[in-house]
This record gives sequence, structure tokens and C-alpha cells, in this order.
Amino acid sequence: MAVLGVDGWRGAWVAARLDGRSVTLWVLPDAAAVLAVADVDVIAIDMPIGLSDDGVRTCDVEARRRLPGAASSVFPAPVRPILYATTYDEARTTSLAASGRSLSVQTFGLVPAIRSLDDALGDPPDPRVHEVHPELTFRALDGRVIDRKASGSGLAQRIRALEPVMDVLDALADDRVGLPVIDALDACAAAWSAQRIADGTALSVGDDVRDARGRPMRIRW
Repeated sequence: MAVLGVDGWRGAWVAARLDGRSVTLWVLPDAAAVLAVADVDVIAIDMPIGLSDDGVRTCDVEARRRLPGAASSVFPAPVRPILYATTYDEARTTSLAASGRSLSVQTFGLVPAIRSLDDALGDPPDPRVHEVHPELTFRALDGRVIDRKASGSGLAQRIRALEPVMDVLDALADDRVGLPVIDALDACAAAWSAQRIADGTALSVGDDVRDARGRPMRIRW
């Protein structure tokens, strides 16, 4: 049973296909290409899927509580109305009007990817696709993952966490695209979460309320 873990990267997507212990890394150009992968049972994506119309998602709040020292890695998901904003100023104004909250530049930078995924999911959404967050995954794998992922110790901690469940060093050694290690490891972590979803052993945060397009506001790992 193969599964797919996906992380956004430079306007494209890093994909990690996990089959048993074997993991293969490659790049997919857009969300439609991600969903076109036919030989996987679950697709786990590190990107907001269910979007509130007017407030904070419960799953984001609960995810931050579970990540002491790394809560800032959970960006507040934008409200759905800003998917149609074309400029940062317009997005900020829209967010304030809808939720009373402004919008960070970092979150606005995710909007094109969120919008493309939202469009690609379809109505009803592809049931294989689930939202995940790598930091929740890494801490579930190994409680010794505590340092920033951009640091040498943080990278080593994440590789050490993944090695017992997949051949991550082989995947990194075979990469011919030149992927940043951080994004490759996040995709691998998403793939492990996808395997747990497929096995029925995944955990989740969020109240599982559906948004206006029927997508669950839930983060799994």
C-alpha cells in the first residue's frame, strides 16, 4: 500500500512516495499533478485545506498547544474570502473585515498554493487528501526532536526520527533534483502521517467541522 506525502516548495510541490520502507522523492508542478498521482491510497499535504469563513480554526489553536517551542511553525490559516484577493493590501482588508484579524506576509505567500489545492480538490473533495503538519509528525515519531529544523542539530534529529520507519537517507542520497533537505524531510514526515491515516492509526486535532466547500478543518498525523 503506497502513500504520498507532499510539501510546498517554490511554487511547486515536493512529493515523497512511501511504499513499505522505500521512499522516493520527486517534484510535482502543481496541485492538479499531485492529485493525478493514481497509485497511492492516501495523500497527506502540509497545507491548509478546510478554511473558515470568519475566524480562527480550532485545529490551528490545538496544534500550537501541542508544539511548545515550535508553535510559530503553525501559520494561522487564512479565511476563505482572501483566496480571491490579488494583492496583499486587499487580502489584509478582506481578512480584517471577515475575521477581525490582519494577515501576515508569510501567510499571504501561501495563498496561491492554498487556492490551487482548493481548486484541484473538486466537489466533493478527493477523499484521499488530508491536511497534516510535519512538526506534529516529528514529535510523534521521536520526542527528542526539539531544535529548529534549519539548524544542523534539528536536521539530524528529524533524520534520526524518520530512519526507523523509512529509508530516508537512501532517498536523500538518490535525490537528483537538488531539493532542500528541510522540504524533503517535511514531505517524508507527511508520508509517514499518510501511512498512519491509511492504517487507521492517525491522530488529529480540530473539531472536524466542514467549511463552505465541504473540506474538514482538521490536521492529522
